[in-house]
Amino acid sequence: MKTSPFARITINPDICSGRPTIRNTRYTVDLILDLLSAGMTEDEILDDYPALESLDIKACLAYASKLSKFKTIKKVVA
Repeated sequence: MKTSPFARITINPDICSGRPTIRNTRYTVDLILDLLSAGMTEDEILDDYPALESLDIKACLAYASKLSKFKTIKKVVA
């Protein structure tokens, strides 16, 4: 049985002020996304953060992809 990648992403108010983290660690999803957007490869991230696994990085990307699909349109009426 395949587990959802989102199972690796946790939101706990006691860890990093409730920001999405990887497996209840202090590694936030936005940290991993920032590292990737800065040009680091998955292997470089895994070397720098040995507690992380390849599936953690993939889960961060899947989480970001899912969030980008939400549509919010606000119209300000003065």
